[in-house]
Amino acid sequence: MIRAALLSLLLSSPALAEGERAGAFDYYLLSLSWSPGWCATTGDARNEDQCDPRHDYSFTLHGLWPQYESGWPSYCRTGARDPSRRQTAEMADIMGAAGLAWHQWKKHGRCTGLSAAQYFETARTAYDSITIPEVFRRLNRDVKLPAPVVEEAFIEANPALDRNMITITCDQGRIQEARICLTKDLRPRPCGTDTARDCRMTDALMEAVR
Repeated sequence: MIRAALLSLLLSSPALAEGERAGAFDYYLLSLSWSPGWCATTGDARNEDQCDPRHDYSFTLHGLWPQYESGWPSYCRTGARDPSRRQTAEMADIMGAAGLAWHQWKKHGRCTGLSAAQYFETARTAYDSITIPEVFRRLNRDVKLPAPVVEEAFIEANPALDRNMITITCDQGRIQEARICLTKDLRPRPCGTDTARDCRMTDALMEAVR
């Protein structure tokens, strides 16, 4: 009986693949990370440059992830060359760190079927296509708010977005990420059912932009 229940759980879970063929996917998930929250939970303890007071990051680019309608590929096989240090360093202005750019290429970028240069260019174009709500760019004090308010702010700032195209995630009582689903030509589109998992916290913390 336990074996049957486990089999049922595995069959109903999103298909997470590794080592799949590059270029075989259905859409992109643009993941935007709330930098002050990441710094509070992780970056400050690591002395990450992204969290240095000279920066004023709000939502940064976590990654551009190829998705299936259900599940996602990762660590795909590709003949594309890995990016140079210069290429990853050039992404730090929107990602916060060159190391993150390298990791995103290795886990997700290889699955796009693009070269490293094309992947980073596509990720930057996707990031630039979304307007970060001004209220978050200038958040000068810590606030607690319902997570759906963050979603509403993005929809208001981006008229092409609909509720089924964006999801807000939380972690450790904080707003974590805004995740936006895009077609391969970077137009907003509905998310797959396994991606649309909105945080419903009514008092999620957002730390101030430094």
